Amino acid sequence: METTHRVVAGDARSLSEVDDDSVELVVTSPPYPMIEMWDDLFSGLDPAIKECLAEGDGRAAFTRMHEVLNSVWEEVSRVLVDGGIACVNVGDATRTVDGSFRVFQNHSKIIDAFETLGFEPLPEILWRKPVNSGAKFMGSGMLPPNAYATLEHEYVLVFRNGKASRSFEPNAEHRYSAAYFWEERNRWFSDVWTDVRGKLQALDDSELRARSAAYPFEIPYRLINMYSVYEDTVLDPFWGTGTTSLAAMVAGRHSIGYELDSEFLGLFEEIAEDVPEYAHEVVKRRLGDHEAFVEARAAEGKEFEYRADRYGVPVVTKQETRIRFYLASAVRGTDEGYEITYDPLERTDIDVRDVSGRNAETTPSDR
Repeated sequence: METTHRVVAGDARSLSEVDDDSVELVVTSPPYPMIEMWDDLFSGLDPAIKECLAEGDGRAAFTRMHEVLNSVWEEVSRVLVDGGIACVNVGDATRTVDGSFRVFQNHSKIIDAFETLGFEPLPEILWRKPVNSGAKFMGSGMLPPNAYATLEHEYVLVFRNGKASRSFEPNAEHRYSAAYFWEERNRWFSDVWTDVRGKLQALDDSELRARSAAYPFEIPYRLINMYSVYEDTVLDPFWGTGTTSLAAMVAGRHSIGYELDSEFLGLFEEIAEDVPEYAHEVVKRRLGDHEAFVEARAAEGKEFEYRADRYGVPVVTKQETRIRFYLASAVRGTDEGYEITYDPLERTDIDVRDVSGRNAETTPSDR
């Protein structure tokens, strides 16, 4: 199996290098309107935003920032296949403008925008971010009534393009081999993720790190496994440090990324070289966690009716029996990005004993 990964230095308001109906999944985390670190970016795309902020008109600035994002969502609608899924990781913002403190609900604006474009909202996911405890003392501290709750979560908003789900031919191998384990399904499809932790971010430049706002590897990796099959194409119109492309490379999907700040593109080269190592570690830990689950379930006296055909491990459902993992074995740079070659994992290729019981998403370590 081979996958290709394109990275375009350009404005995602025009995905000119992406064909209509050519993407199966979108996974992205846009700049958050009304978060001060993104003021210059939004103002550069719409100078009227800077004027609104200078005049203390937070509502007008907020609206115009989302109008910038809406242009990207329109392009997402064009390139996403019928039944394809868009996952948008976003947080709300709190800010004082013109002497008034308030919350700016980014997630609500994005839901409205996607519904206007004909997308169907699906159940959203909340994940909790590590927050400095000092940040909890907002407003009047310990004195009522003027304190404010601290925003400690972000949203993964999930949308389907149209009313119907994607269809597949009966017993499609690329779908069945992309199955996940029963216990992974239970954890991943919960609407609250409390176990997401760790960032895969290799930026030595402090200024670039501040501009990246990278989100954890586990988020795109889970979403890609949840909402796509092998060799699907995943688009990230706000590519940043390339976390979504990295997750797609590890998961055996094609990817396309758009990024305004071309400095990030060169920094990804070193990360891409290590994809085989990342893939090995992620798969090893997923299998290790599954073996720990099997041991715990057996200790409770529960039996397994099925076994995975290729790996011999007990599984709970028939749908898991055809699960197959692919390991990236070679990475080649191309004029447009990267090509990855994969080898199918055989049971004898990997030793999971040293990682049994460890969380699969705390990989590939903080970088």
